[in-house]
Amino acid sequence: MNAKIRRYSWFVLGVVLNSMGIALITKAALGTSPISSLPYVLSFAFPLTLGQFTFLVNLLFIAGQILLLRREFAPIQLLQLVVNVVFSGCIDVSMSLFSWLQPHNALLQLVSLVAGCAVLALGISMEVAPGVLMVPGEGMVSALSHATKLRFGSTKIAFDVTLVATAAVLSLVFFHRLQGLGLGTILSALLVGRLVNLYNRRIPLISSIARLKEAA
Repeated sequence: MNAKIRRYSWFVLGVVLNSMGIALITKAALGTSPISSLPYVLSFAFPLTLGQFTFLVNLLFIAGQILLLRREFAPIQLLQLVVNVVFSGCIDVSMSLFSWLQPHNALLQLVSLVAGCAVLALGISMEVAPGVLMVPGEGMVSALSHATKLRFGSTKIAFDVTLVATAAVLSLVFFHRLQGLGLGTILSALLVGRLVNLYNRRIPLISSIARLKEAA
């Protein structure tokens, strides 16, 4: 029971770090993170917040997992619906908490972007390691990784690039220009997955969290 509580505690911390990383990347004003690129573009086109659109898009990701995994989709993962509510709410809360962050030059924007990528990647690693639940976006990546037999971090890169491309198309349709996307979005797509792979290999804490599954 103690191991189970610790696993879920690390998972919740991972979710919180995810939302903070997304907020830091968005506040860099170079474009949001790839995982949030589609909701972010939609939030400019329709009167809903980034967190609210994240909730709607994540519902599609949960459906995608069910279609990909079929019988292998664990019923407990339906609790991602609850995680979706928490994660989406945390994004809006994090955006409010970082409302003071307005980088006024390229160096500060880059610092905010890199810090956000580092925090987001750590949150992803920490969220996946306990093997309990996942934020729907990462659950979709995990399902794709399982189906394609590719490493999680590598699948994450491909998934992020696909999301950015879709957001770019919608941005051009709605605004006839790139809105909410930029250099930071591209750098995030290339950096976060690599950082996840690095954390999983190099940070002993991630390995220790993963070993809690054996004690459960």
